[in-house]
Amino acid sequence: MIEMLQYDFMWRALIAALLVGLAAPAVGVFVVQRRLALLGDGIGHVALTGVALGFLTGTAPVLTAVIVAVLGAVVIELVRARGRTTGDVALALLFYGGIAGGVLLIGLAPGGSNSTLTSYLFGSISSVTAQDVWVIAVLAAFVLGVVAVFGRELFVLCQDEEVARVNGLPVRFLSLLIAITAALTVVIAMRVVGLLLVSALMVVPVATGQQITRSFTATMLLAMLLGVVSTVGGLTTAFYAGVAPGAAIVLLALAGFAVALVAGRFVRRGRVAGLERGRVMESRAAGVEAGS
Repeated sequence: MIEMLQYDFMWRALIAALLVGLAAPAVGVFVVQRRLALLGDGIGHVALTGVALGFLTGTAPVLTAVIVAVLGAVVIELVRARGRTTGDVALALLFYGGIAGGVLLIGLAPGGSNSTLTSYLFGSISSVTAQDVWVIAVLAAFVLGVVAVFGRELFVLCQDEEVARVNGLPVRFLSLLIAITAALTVVIAMRVVGLLLVSALMVVPVATGQQITRSFTATMLLAMLLGVVSTVGGLTTAFYAGVAPGAAIVLLALAGFAVALVAGRFVRRGRVAGLERGRVMESRAAGVEAGS
């Protein structure tokens, strides 16, 4: 670990990984609860078009990715809410249109080629610059701020949209807020795990937390902890093993899910056994009282 910290680029990579590990599961818990687990993949493909647009226009790819990803997230939410197209079909449209637009625009960019997109598709955390860290920090702070301020309202919306509407919550605004926050999270994470794997970091830690915890808040906190462990641990593994950081991060998160899946069964069995013991004790107590 000490050897890794001797390099400045690894310090930047660790900071970026830590921020992504916190932000992605914090948004992912709402996305999973609303049964839109593939939303990150759809937005990631649209963000690819934004990256290619940056190369084509000679501007910062991260900035154009933010703009295009947010627009794509808004479009998919409006299509889902107003149109006859269901959420999964709308996501499929984003998949196809995003990847096709990215390949087309990068081909039109001066000196551009499909290989130019590789670092954004699969992540290139070792090339994260100081400017990238500041951008990731600002976006992560905004994402975590949204979760902190609107967390309760978003929870009600994700549980039941009709209940949220009856309670007077701004359903359309909150739905768009989830979509936009997810879009920003995708852009945050694309330099760490890549656009093709970003959805895994939003979904897998949440699914892992659900195997063990029972409350929504506990699931979110545990998912954020697991996200940090996965990103930092995966980055460390990649440094010493010489493998791709994005793949190492996702595989470590999946390994955590496998462990939690087994552990969760024992936890649930323990809870059931505890409930049964409690019922037996209550029935015995009731029998003693009746006999007296």
